[in-house]
Amino acid sequence: MAIYHLSVKSISRSAGRSVVAAAAYRAGQELTDERQGMTHDYTRKQGVEDAFIVAPAGADWAQDRNALWNAAEAAEKRKDAKTGREYELALPAELDADARKELARDFARELVERYGVVADVAIHEPGREGDNRNHHAHILTTTRTAGEEGLGAKTRILDVASTASAEIEHMRGVWARQVNMALERHQVEQRVDHRSFERQGREQEPTRHMGVSATALERQAAREIPDREPVTDLGKQNAEIRERNRVLETARKAAEKAQELFSGLEKRARLAVRLARRLGHRMEQEREAERQRQELAREAAIRLEARRQAEQRAAEEVRKLAELERQKEDEQSRSRSLSRGRNYNNGPRMGF
Repeated sequence: MAIYHLSVKSISRSAGRSVVAAAAYRAGQELTDERQGMTHDYTRKQGVEDAFIVAPAGADWAQDRNALWNAAEAAEKRKDAKTGREYELALPAELDADARKELARDFARELVERYGVVADVAIHEPGREGDNRNHHAHILTTTRTAGEEGLGAKTRILDVASTASAEIEHMRGVWARQVNMALERHQVEQRVDHRSFERQGREQEPTRHMGVSATALERQAAREIPDREPVTDLGKQNAEIRERNRVLETARKAAEKAQELFSGLEKRARLAVRLARRLGHRMEQEREAERQRQELAREAAIRLEARRQAEQRAAEEVRKLAELERQKEDEQSRSRSLSRGRNYNNGPRMGF
């Protein structure tokens, strides 16, 4: 699956960095920082597939990497000056090496034409211990325009907050279009999108940036025990995010298939996607439902027992009332019998 990535970072003296050292490392070459009097030798660095420079017309002097970046250092006087700007790009693993190189060159040309800077491109292959699809490029550009006589004015449009964000967003869109055009030319179905998942309208959660330290710890753990679970908090969080996204992606594909087969089921397809988002809460909801069912059953049993006891009490009351009524009738019957006996005994007597 083609992956989109473009990040922009500055090389600044305030962070104690040298753009000469940065260029040497990315190109895997030996360069001398004339300002600091230091030589940076990275000729033994592995993984550099190619390195080349794209410069504006007439700036042929910039093809000399050592001269270029020493000129960038010499042009700045401030101790907190930005001496370079780096664009880090993910190159599609679906393309071959030549196509990836041409794609990186196209983006470098776009930077040169838009801002008038020099672009130093270094293409790196995936690390031996990382993702073998992680082909990427580092494009280091000057922070000043370049011409036949050397470096000129600062590219303030990329330094001022009011314009920098919009410019970077524009270049992110340019990179996405260039990648998709390259994929189409090579008949690769996948496409990339520079917009966030939210802007795309996709119910998918972005992973968190691991950083150098966490990535190193995860790689060390993988060397010790292959296929083990993540060991860092960020690694565990990303694993959970990827699993949730996998569920969402499965639901999304199922929804798309349902939409193809049943054009009238768009609403149900959306419900299916939303349902997938709730899968993580489903077990808790089922446990709560079971607890409520048990509580209702207990209350029903209590009510049934109370009703049975009430019926027993009512039956007992009826029995008692019937017994009292019977006793009353017996007393009345005895009273009548006694009354008749007295009347008989007290009747007129006849003498002869």
